[in-house]
Amino acid sequence: MKITFLGTGTSHGVPMIACNCRVCTSDNPKNKRMRTSVLVSSNGYNILIDAPPELRLQCIKNNITRLDAVFLTHAHADHIFGLDDIRRFNIVQRMDMPIYGTPGTLDTVRTVFSYVFNGEQEYGGFKPRFSLNPINGNINIGKLSIIPVNAIHGNGQVTGYRFGAFAYVTDANEIPASSLKKLEGLDVLVLGALRYIPHAKHFSIEQALSVVKQLKPQRTYFTHMCHDIEHEEANGKLPAGVEFAFDGLTVEI
Repeated sequence: MKITFLGTGTSHGVPMIACNCRVCTSDNPKNKRMRTSVLVSSNGYNILIDAPPELRLQCIKNNITRLDAVFLTHAHADHIFGLDDIRRFNIVQRMDMPIYGTPGTLDTVRTVFSYVFNGEQEYGGFKPRFSLNPINGNINIGKLSIIPVNAIHGNGQVTGYRFGAFAYVTDANEIPASSLKKLEGLDVLVLGALRYIPHAKHFSIEQALSVVKQLKPQRTYFTHMCHDIEHEEANGKLPAGVEFAFDGLTVEI
């Protein structure tokens, strides 16, 4: 299995609009973060987790020519607004794209992308074609069994996913005990860690490290970072086995 980090930034991305801080103006490419998503490649299948606004650019940059399914963590703009770019894969692959998410997440997709479902004639470069699949237990893609993992995001819910020895949980500020059990025995954990200062809807670095200490995965990569995180400096402060991810990073399991 190979994990490709397509984006590792918060909802604003890094650099942010109208910000002259040292991270937003940094020349280090590891400080430039598109909105958060990953590609999971296993047994000939490519599975995308979340579709941020830069999806087109992420696919071109990482030479992604095929997608077999899209899994959504939740329906905030920075995680679904790239779904229109799925139409290119519809054309190339001649198939509707399976989209997985909670019923609430898929309801938002239907509302935000109402033109996809309104039955009107296709226009321009064609409308995307989605096959919406509400999550109800484990999902099988080929021989890969994917386990949904519920987490808390402020007053809402997000869905993490476990693929064998790999798990991905972003945009969470709490993981219930029942979900923590699903995250035991991991080789690789990807976990959202927004910044050093506490936030009402996201783990801080300290809180994320507390989760890591409890779960004890072999390796952990933090994602969904804001411009408070200077990559090289912040990486040097992390314990062994924990790193900040960066756009374009690949990890093999």
